[in-house]
Amino acid sequence: MGVSQYAVRGRDRAWPGERVVNQVDYMRGAWDYARMSSSSSLSEKTILITGANSGIGKATAAALVARGATVIMAARDLEKGKAAAASIPEGTGRLVCKQLDLASFASIRRFAAEVLAEHERLHVVINNAGLMLSERRQTEEGLEQTLGINHVGHFLLTDLLLDRIKASAPARIINVSSKAHTQAGGLDFDDPMGEKSYDGFKAYSRSKLANVLFTQELAERLEGSGVTVNSLHPGVVASGFARDGDAQGFFGAFFKWGARFLRSPQSGAATSIFLATDPDVASVSGQYFADCKPKKVAKAARDKDAQRRLWQMTERWVASGTA
Repeated sequence: MGVSQYAVRGRDRAWPGERVVNQVDYMRGAWDYARMSSSSSLSEKTILITGANSGIGKATAAALVARGATVIMAARDLEKGKAAAASIPEGTGRLVCKQLDLASFASIRRFAAEVLAEHERLHVVINNAGLMLSERRQTEEGLEQTLGINHVGHFLLTDLLLDRIKASAPARIINVSSKAHTQAGGLDFDDPMGEKSYDGFKAYSRSKLANVLFTQELAERLEGSGVTVNSLHPGVVASGFARDGDAQGFFGAFFKWGARFLRSPQSGAATSIFLATDPDVASVSGQYFADCKPKKVAKAARDKDAQRRLWQMTERWVASGTA
């Protein structure tokens, strides 16, 4: 598998029907980022971010380490991850860069074992990495890559780390989704891996719906544990999404030529930082946010039966190692 197919991780979460953000939106997000980057100290916190070598993930890592946190930056390409970490001023915090390939269960298990061995506490996990593909590809285990990386990989990672997260309570789990989930129209439980019919944007929007469904089901299961779980839409962000040829046609052209009209990675990272640190949401769980405010999810994302079915199906995929 080539590097380019993963190059969109940690970048934008977008859909074709969303309007380009105006200057007021842009400035508001930038102001939120600046404000939260200089707020109270996080010197006692350990925070893990997937897809942290570029875009939203890198901007999130920079803001949190500036406030004193120990930030574990997960990146598929370790050298790119190290280069990203080297470009971030650590301030009073500490950056730890580790290799993680969310398209490989073996890599996820190895990464989780290393994190557990090296860190006694894990206060925040930000499942940020994601991608969109124009053509159907498979993970190491034979899962369709978009769902396999955006949802299944993060499901397995979170499960492997969950006991440590609960032991570190109060703790937070944050899943970066997208307003694209509103375009999914529900999950296709008869063909979840797109083997019968594949459409790149439909696969992406359904993976983002899976993020929201996973968030709500996990929040219910963790009620009373001291661990909150929330999801978010970061906006359409100019951070390199689809520049390596994975999203072609309309999507490739949109992100290549429309970047100057989109949000900065810093603006896109604002809601992730807010959910990871703000005391006002310390006890809020099972919610979906955009622009640092709670928003209503699509009808398909409020389907309790779909939440349970997705959870059970994902458990089977993880247990069997195949689709």
